[in-house]
Amino acid sequence: MAQPLSATVEQVAAFRLDRHHLVAGRRAPIETVCGDVCGIQAQVMSAAELALWTRIRDVSRSQIRDALWERRTLVKTSLMRQTLHLVPAEEFTLYVTALRRSRTAMLHRLFARLRVSPAEVTQLTGLVADILGAGPLAQQELVERIRPKVSKRVKLWLKYAWSASRPAIVQGLICYGPPRGSEVTFVRTDQWLPPQPNPTEETAKRAVLRRFLAAYGPATVRDFSKWSGIGAGEAKQVWDGAAAELQTVTVEGATLSLLKTDVNALAGSRLDDRSVRLLPSFDPLLLAHAAKDHLVETRFYKRVYRNQGWLSPVVLAGGKVVAVWFPRTNGKSVDIEIQPFARLSSATRAAIVQEAEALGRFLDAPSRAKM
Repeated sequence: MAQPLSATVEQVAAFRLDRHHLVAGRRAPIETVCGDVCGIQAQVMSAAELALWTRIRDVSRSQIRDALWERRTLVKTSLMRQTLHLVPAEEFTLYVTALRRSRTAMLHRLFARLRVSPAEVTQLTGLVADILGAGPLAQQELVERIRPKVSKRVKLWLKYAWSASRPAIVQGLICYGPPRGSEVTFVRTDQWLPPQPNPTEETAKRAVLRRFLAAYGPATVRDFSKWSGIGAGEAKQVWDGAAAELQTVTVEGATLSLLKTDVNALAGSRLDDRSVRLLPSFDPLLLAHAAKDHLVETRFYKRVYRNQGWLSPVVLAGGKVVAVWFPRTNGKSVDIEIQPFARLSSATRAAIVQEAEALGRFLDAPSRAKM
C-alpha cells in the first residue's frame, strides 16, 4: 500500500453519507441506489421500502414493487450474512458467486447436525430447481412436493430446520418471486432474471470488495468479513489480493483502508451537520462496520442495536444517531414517536418535523413527529 493518509471523522461520515445517497441533491434510480449501497436489507420488506424512500424522496412503494415483480430489475434473495437483500438483477450472479463458498460451507455444517450428507444436499438442490421449473411455488407447496422424494434425514431437516429452498438459493438457482398475499414464493432464476454474467470466484470476490469499500470505506478487513458473512481467513485472502488497489487511511488513530480511486473524494468530503434523516430499522448504513462508535455513543448502543439482532429505526443528524423513532398508527394518521438521546437543537427538531411529514406522503397517511 501507499503511505498512509489521514482523514477526520467528519470527512469519513460525509463520504459515506454521499455514497449512501443521504445528502441533499442526490437523485438516482432505484437500481442505482441498491447497487451503490451493496444491497438493501429486506428481512422486513416495509423497512427495505423505507430505506429506499429515505434515499429517493419521490419514490413510491408501487415503483419499488414494480422493479421487483414486473420489470425485474431488482431481485430479492438471501445474500450477505444469510439475510434477505434487494440487489440489482444485473449484479445477482456477482454476489452469489462471491459468497457461495462460505455460504455452502456453513450450510453443510448445519446439515451435518442432522447427518445429512453433501450428496443428499445436492439431491435436494436439484429437486427444488426441477420442481420450480413449472413455475413459482410457495414454501409449503415446495415442501409437499419434495418430501416424498427425499431421505428420512432430509425430511427431518424440512420439519425442524431451515427452508427447503436454502441450498438452491445459495447456489443462485432460485430467488424470491412475487408474494401471494402474506406468502412468499420462489422462482427459477434462469426463468425469472435476464441472462447473467459468469464471473470467476476470484473476480466476483474482488468486485464485491470494491463495492463494499466504495460504499462503506474507509474500513477494515474485519468490517468486510462481518458485513459479507465471509469467514475471517477467506476475507483476508480477498483483502490481501486487492492490496495494490488500497490506500491506508488513519482516522483518530485507527488504521483503515480505502480504494485509491476514492482518495480525492474522501479528501474533498464536507459534512453538513444540519442534515437530518429518518433511517428505518436494518438500514444498510447501520450494519456494515464491526464497531459502531462512529454512529452511536456506547451508552446508547443498546437502544439501537437491540436483542436477537433487532435494530431500532434511528434519527441521523450530522452523520450521528441522535434518537430512535417508532411509528404509531392513530386512526388514519401515523404518529412518529421520537425518543432523543439528549436535548435536540431547534434546527434538528424542525428538520425532524419535515422528515415526518415527508414520510407521511410516502406512506399515504398524514404523519407528524411527536417529541
